[in-house]
Amino acid sequence: MSPSSVPAGNVVLKILNSGFMDHDVVVSALNKHTPIIPDGGRVSLELGKVSSPVELICGISGHKESGMKATLGVGAASATTDTTPMTNEQMDHIMDEVALKFPAKTAGLGNQELEPTMSADGFKVFNLTSKVIDWEIEPGKIVKGWAYNEQIPGPVMRANVGDKVRIILKNELAESTALHLHGMRIPNSMDGVPPYTQKSILPGASFTYEFTALEPAVGMYHSHHNASVQVPNGLAGAFIIGDWKTAAMKAAGNRVKDANGKAEQEVVMVLNDAGTIGLALNGKSFPATTPYVMKVGESMVVHYYNEGLMSHPMHMHQPSGLVVAIDGNILESPYFADTIPIDPGQRITVVYTMLDPGVWAWHCHILSHVETSTGMKYMVTAVIVK
Repeated sequence: MSPSSVPAGNVVLKILNSGFMDHDVVVSALNKHTPIIPDGGRVSLELGKVSSPVELICGISGHKESGMKATLGVGAASATTDTTPMTNEQMDHIMDEVALKFPAKTAGLGNQELEPTMSADGFKVFNLTSKVIDWEIEPGKIVKGWAYNEQIPGPVMRANVGDKVRIILKNELAESTALHLHGMRIPNSMDGVPPYTQKSILPGASFTYEFTALEPAVGMYHSHHNASVQVPNGLAGAFIIGDWKTAAMKAAGNRVKDANGKAEQEVVMVLNDAGTIGLALNGKSFPATTPYVMKVGESMVVHYYNEGLMSHPMHMHQPSGLVVAIDGNILESPYFADTIPIDPGQRITVVYTMLDPGVWAWHCHILSHVETSTGMKYMVTAVIVK
């Protein structure tokens, strides 16, 4: 929600639901609310005389906790609002100015590889710490992010089939947490779901998760305690078991026009749309997203991870992608698609082979997640092909 400030007096809200889920708007202080608004729906909400700021929330369960709340500022009764529309020239200038800032530098980088240490008893040991940090989503926009090892998304952890794995999570949050290993075959006692498989990890405490990597996986790890707040705010990351650069290219076979049959890059792309992080790719919003550089004939294996609350149809402008695995399971019949829906909790593995040089946009195809009247924003990056 991004309401404007309004002058004191009679206030009427004009509301458009530009998302892909049902929402409403509730103003508890004034006992006012809209009906449920379907995607694409428009409603008006008369607040009556308003003389001080009021909180607006989505009243659907879990949506406020995921970040759908804002304060409507109220100014003096004599205040005026400039409603003069932008000219075409002004809009073009603003849009070009934003686009040319890409890639903008910001503090912090998520998805960094976490190297394990080896224990005396033969475990690969990964140490994680959960805490709230200042996170710069785009230049100058700093929010309270909930991070593993001060990264959003958390660090990428890797293992081979047969490895013994130990993850030690220290909780430096102000509330309890737990770690769920999603999409991975593990003992029930390591599933991270309080109170069934463990007690929640209290502030200042630690918990150790142990398992043997029994089979390949494009897995993820995320909080499973107050998850509607903790996960959208940043507590999620990737855990990959096996050599997926090789496996994905083997599944692709001769269906892609790759120069040497090998993948030059493996990319983890975590999608977010709620909480303090909001609409983001790997914890960043355009123009602060990361570009990718490739050469004609090279291939990129991409693991899409959706840790958000809605489906995101991901689209790369240059080649169609060959979908080779869903949730870490190699498909018997991989298929080409240029727009690939990624549902909440889902992981989809795609091989992209670069065919033509240029700067190619790569984004969610829900257009309000990539373009605004003041330029590109949110879930968009680019592949630069040489």
